[in-house]
Amino acid sequence: MSTQTVKAESHPESMFEAVLARLDKAAKIMNLSEDVLRVLSSPSKQVKVSLPIMMDSGKTQVFEGYRTVHSTHLGPSKGGIRYAMDVNADEVMALAAWMSFKCAVANLPYDGAKGGIKCDPRAMSVGELERLSRAYAKSMKDVFGVNKDIPAPDMGTSGREMAWIVDEFNKITGEDSPGVITGKPVSIGGSLGRDAATGRGVMVNTLCALKKMNLKPSEVTAVVQGFGNVGSHSARLLAEKGIKIVGIGDHTASFYNEKGIDIAAAIDYAAKNNRILKGFKGGTEIPSDQLLISKCDVLIPAALQNVITEDNAGKIQAKLIVEGANGPTTPEADPILNDKKIICVPDILANSGGVTVSYFEWVQNKAGYYWTEEEVNTKHDLKMEIAFEQVWNNTAQYKTSMRIGAYITALQRIEQGVKLKGAY
Repeated sequence: MSTQTVKAESHPESMFEAVLARLDKAAKIMNLSEDVLRVLSSPSKQVKVSLPIMMDSGKTQVFEGYRTVHSTHLGPSKGGIRYAMDVNADEVMALAAWMSFKCAVANLPYDGAKGGIKCDPRAMSVGELERLSRAYAKSMKDVFGVNKDIPAPDMGTSGREMAWIVDEFNKITGEDSPGVITGKPVSIGGSLGRDAATGRGVMVNTLCALKKMNLKPSEVTAVVQGFGNVGSHSARLLAEKGIKIVGIGDHTASFYNEKGIDIAAAIDYAAKNNRILKGFKGGTEIPSDQLLISKCDVLIPAALQNVITEDNAGKIQAKLIVEGANGPTTPEADPILNDKKIICVPDILANSGGVTVSYFEWVQNKAGYYWTEEEVNTKHDLKMEIAFEQVWNNTAQYKTSMRIGAYITALQRIEQGVKLKGAY
């Protein structure tokens, strides 16, 4: 059984090929049907658009926009929209597949999608970003739908962009459909608890893993790489649970303090300094490549993909890795971590808190009835704990890593959807 014939049109270390490598491995272990594997090895829909935008200078610039729907076997597709210069077809395809597995692991009635625009949002004015977002919404009017494909914020986007997109979509359709997009501001149908949801999922998964490892949070140290939405909320929530955060970092600087970093002070500093950590005085600044291999019990990569590689995996000192980012570990690094007996809670489980609360937002939008933040957090934590337990049990049953255990958990559910719905 092999997906070797299904190659992403990119360089050999493409993100989609990394997804296929894990998919292939899990499929062999669980004896997944070849027909199902073949279906899941190719996205069901790929859309690429050109978006001509009038810039503030008066000149027109044309941007590339993407949307990939990986699957719709368990329900409508779900996935974020990212604005970044490295957005490309391969990345969007990989992230869409990851979303299918992430939704299945969390047992949500969704499949995966992903979108993006190749741009540098930091170099654009608010007006330029609004025109770009509205043009993207118009170009995707036949893709998006409250029961078809439901986008959300991702890297480089926030509730602001989601508000523009849902407004433009509603103008085009002539209907008020808040559930067509999630991650919206609360005042226009967003859910309480959504902003911290991905970081909260990281926290819940960390606590579940520590319990299995017989480690008390109050006796544990952690390093968090990345200090955006996911990293900062992960660090804050873990600190609130008694875990000592000894290392933090973003794209501008990394810091280590064996006595513990004041996370509230770090968040406050970043908020006052254009969301960057450079210049923070709460720890000793260290080279960015040293943060991942710093002394700690728990390592949380919550920044970019492919940061844990075969070059640095052998130097990692943590006993537990909880992946806040998408795809932070390369396939080549996995066996090294396994040989070191490092438990790795994979991205499709660890950071599925965001899509879980996005699902709650969609449910609230469809019902027209909204929950308290306490209700959202309680439902989220329970769903995460159940998902962790199922992945842990599959990992033990199939005598494999948690990453492959998570893929097996997802594939067991998706396989049922593919078989029950059938094919032409």
